[in-house]
Amino acid sequence: MKIDLSDYARGAALAADLVNSAPEVRRISGEVLVDPAALGRFLAERGLDHEPVAEDLVQVLELRRELRAVLEARDEDGVAEAAGELVRRASAGPVLGRDADGRWQWQVETAPRASLADELAVLAGLGLLGALRALGHERFRPCASPVCDGVFVDTSKAGRRRYCTPGLCGNRINVANHRARRRERG
Repeated sequence: MKIDLSDYARGAALAADLVNSAPEVRRISGEVLVDPAALGRFLAERGLDHEPVAEDLVQVLELRRELRAVLEARDEDGVAEAAGELVRRASAGPVLGRDADGRWQWQVETAPRASLADELAVLAGLGLLGALRALGHERFRPCASPVCDGVFVDTSKAGRRRYCTPGLCGNRINVANHRARRRERG
């Protein structure tokens, strides 16, 4: 796998999505990654083509725990150290390669026989390091919903994102607020 160093948002989003697929975050729906096929769908939704097997699932679930610790690190040095460890798991170092449009880009290539979990660790680690450098540690946040334990990296331009999954957590809060206002009016 070749990972473009300029696209940190993709890796940061993968890290957050993976962490937020856990049953302790998805309290209502439960575990998202219930089997290798579910992991395959999760990856496909993020543009990653892979047909996982049972061992891949076990390793990715372990990676998910590691990523949560990185996203919850209290300081930027902790994020940098832990994300750097993820990158070192399977990266073969930076190379200069062409992107889909034929432009030269710095890329990190993963080792030829790296496991799926190690490839995802490199992608997520690079994304987290890029977000830390470009946006700062204050963009690593917990979900603002009182009923969610999700985390995310706010890679939006304005930097005002509050929910791990705006369409889910943000919508729940908006609906609850709307219903409360209707009740107050009578």
